[in-house]
Amino acid sequence: MGLLNSNKGTTVLTNKTVILGITGSIAAYKAADIASKLTQAGAKVEVVMTDSATRFIAPLTLRSITGRPVVTDMFDLASQHTIEHIALGEAADIVVIAPATASLIAKVAAGIADDMVTLTVLATKAPIILAPAMNVNMFENPITQENLAKLKARGFTIVDPAYGRLASGKMGRGRLADIDKIIGTIKQVLGRSGDLAGKRLVVTAGGTREPIDPVRHIGNRSSGKMGYAMAEAARDRGASVTLITAPTSLPEPVGMEVVHIETAAQMKDAVARAVAQADALIMAAAVADYQPKSVAKAKIKKESPSLTLELVRTPDILTEVKGDFLKVGFAAESQDIVANAKQKLEKKKLDLIVANDITDADSGFGVDTNKVTLIDRKGKVEELPLLTKREVADRILDKVVAMLAKK
Repeated sequence: MGLLNSNKGTTVLTNKTVILGITGSIAAYKAADIASKLTQAGAKVEVVMTDSATRFIAPLTLRSITGRPVVTDMFDLASQHTIEHIALGEAADIVVIAPATASLIAKVAAGIADDMVTLTVLATKAPIILAPAMNVNMFENPITQENLAKLKARGFTIVDPAYGRLASGKMGRGRLADIDKIIGTIKQVLGRSGDLAGKRLVVTAGGTREPIDPVRHIGNRSSGKMGYAMAEAARDRGASVTLITAPTSLPEPVGMEVVHIETAAQMKDAVARAVAQADALIMAAAVADYQPKSVAKAKIKKESPSLTLELVRTPDILTEVKGDFLKVGFAAESQDIVANAKQKLEKKKLDLIVANDITDADSGFGVDTNKVTLIDRKGKVEELPLLTKREVADRILDKVVAMLAKK
C-alpha cells in the first residue's frame, strides 16, 4: 500500500468558530455526534445549552468531545471580563441550533432572549442554522410554520426535520435531520464567500448503466466517490453546483441540484441542459463506452450455453457538448497514463484532464484515495502524491479557479 500524504489540507470548517446551541429535545443526544464531526473537521466548537438540554445530555459529554467549556448559565460567569453571550456571538463564524425545539423557534421569532442559546442568537451577526426536532403535531402546527417562515425571511437557514418514528411512538415528520445533512448545510453556508462564489459548475459522477434487458445491464466499477467529492468541494467553495449522477450507494449531498440518470444517453441530455449557463463542466463520471444495440423487452432466459450481444458506441459527451465553459475530463488508464491522457485532452478539446492509474490498488475505483496527474491544455504536467479524493478535488478546483480568473 502506498503512503498517503500526511498533509490533510484545509477545509471550509478548518479554524472556524461554530457555536452549537442545544435545546431540550430528546434528540439532544445527537448533538454529541455533530460536535464530534465538526471538531474532527478542524472547527472550534463552542457549545451553549439551555437548562432543559442538560437534562437530556450532560455538559461534560460535550466538553470531553470539544475540549472546551460548555456554557449553560450566564450568571455563573460573573468573573469573566466579557459577557459570555456577547463574546460568543461576536466570535462566531456560524451559529447552529440542533436540535431546535418549537419553544426555541417561537422565542427567537419573537425576539425573546431568556437563556444562553437565545441570548447568543440575538447577539450574533453570523449566519444561523436551525435544525428543528419535535413532535409531528408541533412541527406542523400553523404557529410553528409561521415562526419558521419569519426566520427564513430574516435570513435563517432551516434544515427541515426528517420523517420517521418519533419519541411518542408515532410516525411523522419531526425527527432531527440526518447528521451528515446538517454538517453539509453548515459547509454550504460557510462556503458562500469562497473563491467559486457566483460560479456555476456542472459535475458528473458514477458509472452509467446500459440495459441489456429489464434486469441486466452493462456497467463499470465506478463508485461515484470522486465525482461526489468534486461536487461537495465546489459547493464548499461557494459554487452553485449541479451534480448529474449515475446510480451509486452514496448519500445524496446537500446544497446542490442533484439529477439522477442511468444511461450515457440520459447523462448526455442532462449535461446539455445543465451547461446552458455553466462556467465549468467536470466530467468525473465513468461513462460506458458501449451499449447493446437492442434491448430485450423481457428478461432473457438462461436457456442457451452462450449469449452474443452486439454493442454500439455510446455518445461521446465531452466531445459533443457545446458551450463557452471550461471542460475538465478524467482518464482512467492502465498503461501509458500520461500519453493516453494527453491524447484524450487534445481529441476532446479539454482545458484540463485528470489521469489516474487504475492498476494501483490505492487509486481509482471503489477506494477513498487517488494518485493522479493533472495535465492542462498547454501541456503542463503535475503529478500529485496519493491523496484523499476530497483533497484531489480541491487541487483540481485550484486549477479551475485559476483558469476561470484568466478566462
